[in-house]
Amino acid sequence: MLEIAQEFKKEANYINGEWVKADSGETFEVHNPATGELLGSVPMCTNVETSRAIDAAYTAFQTFRKTSVKERTDMLRRLRRLIIDNQESLAQLLAAEQGKPIAEARGEVRMSASYVMWFAEEARRIYGETIPSPWAERRIMVTKEPVGVVGAITPWNFPSSMLARKIAPAIAAGCTVVCKPAEATPYSGLAWGMMCEKAGIPAGVVNILTGDPITIGEELTSNPNVHKITFTGSTRVGKILMAQSVPTVKKISMEMGGNAPFIVFDDADIDRAVEGAMASKFRNSGQTCVCTNRLYVQSGVYDKFVEKLAAATKAMKVGKSNEEGVVQGPLINEAAVAKTEEFVQDAKDKGGKVVTGGKRHALGHGFFEPTVIADANQDMMFSYDEIFGPVAPVYKFETEEEVVAKANDTDFGLACYFYTQDLGRTFRVMEGLEYGLVGVNEGVITAVEAPFGGFKQSGVGKEGGHQGIEDYLEEKYVCIGGLGF
Repeated sequence: MLEIAQEFKKEANYINGEWVKADSGETFEVHNPATGELLGSVPMCTNVETSRAIDAAYTAFQTFRKTSVKERTDMLRRLRRLIIDNQESLAQLLAAEQGKPIAEARGEVRMSASYVMWFAEEARRIYGETIPSPWAERRIMVTKEPVGVVGAITPWNFPSSMLARKIAPAIAAGCTVVCKPAEATPYSGLAWGMMCEKAGIPAGVVNILTGDPITIGEELTSNPNVHKITFTGSTRVGKILMAQSVPTVKKISMEMGGNAPFIVFDDADIDRAVEGAMASKFRNSGQTCVCTNRLYVQSGVYDKFVEKLAAATKAMKVGKSNEEGVVQGPLINEAAVAKTEEFVQDAKDKGGKVVTGGKRHALGHGFFEPTVIADANQDMMFSYDEIFGPVAPVYKFETEEEVVAKANDTDFGLACYFYTQDLGRTFRVMEGLEYGLVGVNEGVITAVEAPFGGFKQSGVGKEGGHQGIEDYLEEKYVCIGGLGF
């Protein structure tokens, strides 16, 4: 499977425009979650190499911040072209280390290219302001400048597009970056270093290093030459990074965990709702932060919805990413499978009914059967913890007020979805739900043109949309006097 992607399968880190190993010579292994196959090994870097990468980024920033918007836009356009020209190789590489079906991997690579193009265009729209002055002899301006060196930490579930959402706006704004991809999926991250090199992005502007998450994270958050931390991952880790960033008062943007409700009202188009639930719940085997976690269905259509959802779930083809017709691959590792089993057992112990699935798949390794559980209740783990697996618990509700309250009964507030044909209800529920992303009669809503980010403990800041570049900029107030008026 990796034959196509060998050119991009780098087993060294990209620091200051050079491909290097860890100073200690240590490495760690990367495995295919679908087969257990050893894919290779990459450097086990620590704070030592991280400090060196930060120094390179800080030095590069002194020059890069002065580049013209045209230069940065041209760099990003070349980078986007490289992604498009090599999308199949990049998708094959991504699918091998992450396990998602090849169609999903191709979609992620295309999305990465879209983010790069979007921010290439946004670079040209970093507008300042002139403000009417209260003093006749003075003029007031507000300018925007790059924040500086950015420390970026990304997850394994979208190992390419999450880097796109951080590297592209950083370059567009004139920042430099030190990126740490997830240990489970480092190859897709290192491929970004290779593409940046080929795109002619200057040495030190983009640095990619793999290794120990604790020491790398500590160095990124404590080093005074890093001015911003951007992180996508769990709320637990995000809180640690936020706390570590306090002593140096860094700018932060955090895209953290979710607990997405999916609400189906009696007046919904049930077939459309089932289609949306399938897309929202089972994409990437349920391993996305915006995946449906809790399905609330009104009593009048509950039985019909469960029946149709179970039938659609049972029809899903599970398999290795390069097999024809596969729509669900493996979970990322054994720990993820065990956690999914724990969720299912907890539900069964508390009165849940497994309608379909419910156990490890016959394929073994990281595979788990797509699962639907009826008669879910608020005491189950699903109600408060993110599943990150292919399990769809379905709750029954009676009233609009009841379901909005239950949907909001969580520390998280990233994505939510609801289905109705009632226009008044659409606005009432939309405004009542405490979430940063709301899908109305749609199960997949992410777009590069729109801001992505949550409320409450799901994060701080936005990625995508015109808002996505703001976290990489600082506003400067300038008052000019002595103009001779």
